Amino acid sequence: MSKKIVLGFSGGLDTTYCVKYFEDKGYEVHSVIVNTGGFSEEEIEKIAQHAKNLGVKSHKTIDAVEGYYDKIIKYLVFGNVLKNNTYPLSVSAERIVQAMHIAEYAKSLQADAIAHGSTGAGNDQVRFDMVFNIVVPDMEIITPIRDLKISREEEIAFLKEKGVEMNFEKSKYSINQGLWGTSVGGKETLNSREFLPEEAFPTKVTKGEDDAVEIKLVFEKGELTGVNDETFAHPARAIERLQSIAAPYGIGRDIHVGDTIIGIKGRVGFEAAAPVIIIKAHHTLEKHVLTKWQLSWKDTLAGFYGNWLHEGQFLDPVMRDMEAYMQSSQNHVTGNVYVKLMPYRFQVLGIESAYDLMSSKFGKYGEMNNGWTGDDVRGFSKIFSNQLVIFESVKNSK
Repeated sequence: MSKKIVLGFSGGLDTTYCVKYFEDKGYEVHSVIVNTGGFSEEEIEKIAQHAKNLGVKSHKTIDAVEGYYDKIIKYLVFGNVLKNNTYPLSVSAERIVQAMHIAEYAKSLQADAIAHGSTGAGNDQVRFDMVFNIVVPDMEIITPIRDLKISREEEIAFLKEKGVEMNFEKSKYSINQGLWGTSVGGKETLNSREFLPEEAFPTKVTKGEDDAVEIKLVFEKGELTGVNDETFAHPARAIERLQSIAAPYGIGRDIHVGDTIIGIKGRVGFEAAAPVIIIKAHHTLEKHVLTKWQLSWKDTLAGFYGNWLHEGQFLDPVMRDMEAYMQSSQNHVTGNVYVKLMPYRFQVLGIESAYDLMSSKFGKYGEMNNGWTGDDVRGFSKIFSNQLVIFESVKNSK
């Protein structure tokens, strides 16, 4: 009897090669694609047909968009997480969700082995392997592209020999689209000097200066639930709506430079209009409604949370502990944030919230003190500085 293998399948060159490679090795191949927001229905159907044309035993599509938000994106918003103050962890986050679904699917099929098409040069190989090792520890992990160190040209030659028909023309740029942003890789990202040209980004800029517009983002307990006058049953749908409005302005484009899991520096371009706007708007609302130490400790935890997620450690129980804190911190993060969209940039204009701590009832900063007297401040200042007064006195006496 043939051994059963489950392959995480995108329909690209590498995973197409894997199907035929495993077929030659006598495996019964079951392909699965996990949609985390990067595919249209037409694209999903095309990939499924491609898998069937290759001769897989079965192909499955898993819609993980809302679950992806619930498990990970929600906490990236709560934490205002930007890797190296730049990158909204677009690919890092979705690979974890994809790996978990693939592993659970392999478990349900009682597969003998599990596979992915990662190369040996990036972060994804570690993320997939780590999740597989945890969720299906007794299942063999096979990675032909990494293990064979095979070149693209060799893959193409092999597939042509097998009679596979697909577009073998190498795209000038590597694009990975998902709910929480799109990564863009190309020759410019392989050096430290160049920025990606306009044509590298999948979204074309169609809005000019005359199209500048003010929008309203509605948050309820830290989650985006409305855009302008539209209310959405799930925050993932609100993210998609904001992306459709803001992306044509060219907002959220940048290049992230960071440390990879395997120890080398990496550089990748991205466009993430909705994620960048949401994080900035959410952070602005938090600054109005949270206390000083809520903000301080959440920033500390969120930095660790984002880095540990980036390095594939999502299943570490410490992540659940930090999520519990971040969830608790959002109880009063409710209100409207007003944002102005312009070509290649945006500006947060202000907020409205019933929980706004910037209330004239207690005073207007720099103008009027309604909640205390001058004598109160004199006494407070004296006590607050008392230890330093003692320190300076002792120091000077010596």
